[in-house]
Amino acid sequence: MTMHATMTDLNLDTGWSLSRLNGDERLSIDFPGDIHSALLAAGLIEDPYWRDRESDLDWIHESDWLAEREFDLTAPAGSRYSLTLEGVDCQAVVTLNGHEVGRLGNRFLRHDLDVTGALVAGRNRLSIWFLSNSAEAARMAAEFPFPVPHIFWNNRLPHYNFLRKPQCDAGWDWNIALSPVGIHGGILLRRTDPLRLDDVMIRQHHEDDGVCLDIDLVAHAARPVETLAILRIDGQEVVTDLRLWPGENRVNLSVVIDNPRLWWPAGHGPQEMYDLEVCIGKQRRHLRIGLRKVELLTDADEAGHRFAFRINGREIFMRGANWIPADALPSRATRARVADLLDSAVEANMNMLRVWGGGSYEPDWFYEMCSERGLLIWQDFMFACNLYPAADRAWLDGVRAEARQQIRRLSAHPCLALWCGDNELVGALNWFDESKADRDRYLAMYDRLNHALEEAIEDEAPDVPWWPSSPSVGRLNFGDGWHDDASGDMHFWDVWHSAKDFEHYRSVRPRFCSEFGFQSFPSMRVIESFTRPKDRNVSSRVMDIHQRNPGGNSRIVETLARYFRFPEGFADMAWLSQISQALAMKTAIEFWRTNKPRCMGTLYWQLNDTWPVASWSSLEHGGGWKALHYVARRFHAPVLLTAQPDAGTGEIVLWAVNDTADAVSLVVAARTVRVGGGIAELGHWSLACPTDRAVPVARFAAGSIPEDAFLHFDWTDAQGLHAGENEFLPKRPKDYDFGTPQITVARGISEDGGDRVELSTDRPALWVTWDHGGDTIWSDNCLTLLPDRPRVLTAQYSRTSHLPAQEAGVTVLKG
Repeated sequence: MTMHATMTDLNLDTGWSLSRLNGDERLSIDFPGDIHSALLAAGLIEDPYWRDRESDLDWIHESDWLAEREFDLTAPAGSRYSLTLEGVDCQAVVTLNGHEVGRLGNRFLRHDLDVTGALVAGRNRLSIWFLSNSAEAARMAAEFPFPVPHIFWNNRLPHYNFLRKPQCDAGWDWNIALSPVGIHGGILLRRTDPLRLDDVMIRQHHEDDGVCLDIDLVAHAARPVETLAILRIDGQEVVTDLRLWPGENRVNLSVVIDNPRLWWPAGHGPQEMYDLEVCIGKQRRHLRIGLRKVELLTDADEAGHRFAFRINGREIFMRGANWIPADALPSRATRARVADLLDSAVEANMNMLRVWGGGSYEPDWFYEMCSERGLLIWQDFMFACNLYPAADRAWLDGVRAEARQQIRRLSAHPCLALWCGDNELVGALNWFDESKADRDRYLAMYDRLNHALEEAIEDEAPDVPWWPSSPSVGRLNFGDGWHDDASGDMHFWDVWHSAKDFEHYRSVRPRFCSEFGFQSFPSMRVIESFTRPKDRNVSSRVMDIHQRNPGGNSRIVETLARYFRFPEGFADMAWLSQISQALAMKTAIEFWRTNKPRCMGTLYWQLNDTWPVASWSSLEHGGGWKALHYVARRFHAPVLLTAQPDAGTGEIVLWAVNDTADAVSLVVAARTVRVGGGIAELGHWSLACPTDRAVPVARFAAGSIPEDAFLHFDWTDAQGLHAGENEFLPKRPKDYDFGTPQITVARGISEDGGDRVELSTDRPALWVTWDHGGDTIWSDNCLTLLPDRPRVLTAQYSRTSHLPAQEAGVTVLKG
């Protein structure tokens, strides 16, 4: 959330003293900030991510903390003031000059506290007493009239389902359980006489030749007042006289923008933006908005029901990933780090991210960055994988307020494409002994929560669609969204959690797969940042601690061994795990893209990491590109050719997929490549590839590819805008004798002055990787290299990293 100060407001973010109750720790802190980061900066603790240090820091979240500061104020007689706090995490008591002015319990809620009676002219003392999150969670669970189970196998810290804070702060199968405490928004003393502008709700109504902006100003008046409301945009000004009454008021303004400049997702047009200013009394807001129409198509068809996004009248296939918090310590999730992650998403040809429901609603600047980059946002409400105490009226009322505030706040951002009620709460009803024994009770409680969110959507009526849960077959349908590929969105986890082969991805044809994934280890550079040399073994205690999914490291190694010959050492194991992960996602996404338009979106789990850990991410902690991210840039290409086996005939079918706005004319060539050398051309084809469906290019009989060969193919259009190459291995990589390719590296400088690397080989080499784990982003990587066909890589840009520099080198598959 972002607060907007006026000339009469006093910013209180900085200059706080912090102390631990019943402890000796005394230090300073500024907000936004978290206590772990303040202790780290003061030298009172060491890096929480190092080795097995996590549980040694439990005393931080088990303690109560007191933040205090003083400020001077010349308070005019009769003036009213509000203390506005955003992102207080999460159980806190606020006092001003010894008077309690608020008891807070929701990180996701903006708190506007009337402090008029507690303020004095001159020096004032403001105190925030942070109660222990873990102690408060245990107390609330104990006082509830019946058990409300939580996902104990994922969460090291119990009962966080009672707290309105990021659920992953208690752990998760990829996160460290630190339970950070602090304030993650602003602290503002606001003069609110006669009124306070709290929220701006923006809706867009698109017609043939214009867009009507329908805007609600939600304002709190201290007394009856006559004033003006003003709307300015695109050279137009709308002025309304109005009378406000004490309490909350809702004022509506509207304007029509003719011949609008539309905002488009990445790859489909420009991200046009407008400056919008609204004023009411002396309160004003400036917002950057984009004009776009978002529809979710769920109409019935021959298979079930569709799940497809239509933007500005154009159906668009969604390519992307799931977003989790940028760091386990909020203070480290800086704008620069987040911008780097989002840039990497765009570089990998993504057009949508899902802000997952176990994290946090992100600050306004996150959505502004997404809008600038053309990244659509699927936004979950912040509920994930647990049962929740929605039978508690006070708790549920807090959720209602949270939902309305967040819907209004995010309505300004054109990137917002969907509001989704939760992550996997329907499935969670079948995960716990208590809910399996008495499903009606817990289903009724879930329905209260879900209905409250749906009512908030209906009341605020944002201009984006609502979806009740993820995965979900549809509204008021409590079926199995994990295995039903006929309707709704799907989470498909059989390959990872059930240890199925990668080919099992081809057994389903989802309408939209919003979660699926496969794990890998991070690069050696990251592993070295949290380990000692003796820890660098796949089954060491420290490597197990930096793997939060039970049995995860064993599953990485076991599955890797199904597809590849066993690596020679730990460093090769780390690299090869990333190749295995990339192969898994390539298998799934390329097949599902050939099912367009039945399938209209894939969001893999997950884009980023919160700390250095083995996980499903394609960007490791710190933002470095894993092998998967380079491969994703290719399998997310707007125009893609892929080869897929036909289970019915045994043929290999070459498919073309075009996600651009217009049909493209392609020239395609295919060949067989023997692993010992020798290339035989299979044919050349020219075709027009439409936008509405995948089309077959050619079919190859089962015996047309020799036993010691794989299929390789390339394509281009006349302008060279859509060119690429790909391969298909009829057998698993370990069943080929690739030998030991000799890779020759020639380094130089490109025409634009950047680094240039030319790679060549004496025999076919797969997944050739240059500069693994480095900070330079290359034009291509993890690629197939053929004899007499050298490949040139150029440095696109260099990232800023907190890790030591490393020497670049080649890694290649052997066997």
